[in-house]
Amino acid sequence: MLTRRSALGLLASLPLAPRAFAQSRLSYDLTAKPLADGIWMVEGATDYFSMENGGAIVNITLMKGDSGLILVDTGSSRRYGEALNTLARSLDIRGISTVVNTHHHPDHFFGNQVFADRPIHALGGTRQAALDEGDAFADNMYRLLGDWMRGTEVVPPSDVIAGGDLTLDGRDFLALPLGGHTGADLALMDRRSGTLVAGDLVFYNRAPTTPSADLPRWQQALDALQAAKPALVIPGHGPADPTGDSLTQTRDYLSWLDRTLREGARAGLDMVELMETPLPDRFAGMGAQPQEYQRSVAHLFPGIEREELPRGN
Repeated sequence: MLTRRSALGLLASLPLAPRAFAQSRLSYDLTAKPLADGIWMVEGATDYFSMENGGAIVNITLMKGDSGLILVDTGSSRRYGEALNTLARSLDIRGISTVVNTHHHPDHFFGNQVFADRPIHALGGTRQAALDEGDAFADNMYRLLGDWMRGTEVVPPSDVIAGGDLTLDGRDFLALPLGGHTGADLALMDRRSGTLVAGDLVFYNRAPTTPSADLPRWQQALDALQAAKPALVIPGHGPADPTGDSLTQTRDYLSWLDRTLREGARAGLDMVELMETPLPDRFAGMGAQPQEYQRSVAHLFPGIEREELPRGN
C-alpha cells in the first residue's frame, strides 16, 4: 500500500532523480572517531539537508556503559539509525543499551524507531515537542530527502529525565536542562572525562539554525555551559572542540545576528534587504552559509521588527 509518507518520499525524489540515480547506493558510510575514555563521535556534514549527504548532518555521540553503548541522538531517518546500530556493534558486540535525545529537531531523533525497544531519554519539553511537531517535520524531511527517508516513522522519546546527577547504564553524568535553540535543550557532561555533549546549543564552524530559537535564552544557556568548564565540547554540528572556542564562536554569531536584525529593523530595512547583508569574514566561511543566515532572517526578523517598531504594529 502506498502510504502518505511513501507518496511524499516518491514525489520528493522525482525532481532530483538524475542526481539521486547517479549515486551507486543510498547508504551511510559512518565512522566513529575516538575522543576520550570510552567516547566516540560520528561527525556530520556541515551542509544543509541534501540528496548528496542524505541528511547525515548531525554529530552523534557513543559512550561505553556497563551493558552496552549509550547513544546520544539518532540521526535523520530509519536508514541512518540502522547504520548507527551496525556501527555500534562494531565497537561493542552488545550494541546500544540506552538512548538520549538532546532536542526535537528531526536530524537528532528520527532514527529513534530503530531503538524503540530500548529506553529513549529526553527532557519533558522535548518529548512534547516531538509529539506536537514530529509529523510536520517528517513531511518536510520526505520532501527534502526523498528515498533516504523510506520507512521512517516518528518515534518520540519514551523516558522523561530532569536535570542534575544522572546515571545511564552505569555511567555518571551532569544533566543540564536548558533551552534557547529550542524550547528544551539537554546538554550532558560526562563525569568521567569532562566531555560535554552540547547538542545544538553549540555549533562549530557551521552556522547555527534558528527555526525554534529564543536568542536571549540561548545566550543564557551558553553561560551555563561555560560555567561547567568542560574538558572537551562535542557540538551538535562541527568538529569536536578541546579549546572551548565553539562556545565563544556560537555566542559571537548569535550576538551579531541579533544586533544585525535589530539595526536593520530600526533602519527600516525589509527582509529581502537584510538577506542581502554581507556576512563578516569570520562567519561567511561557516558551513551552510549564507543560506542559514537567510533562513534566520525569515525566522526571527518579524518578531524583532515588532519589538523594535511597536508604533508600526
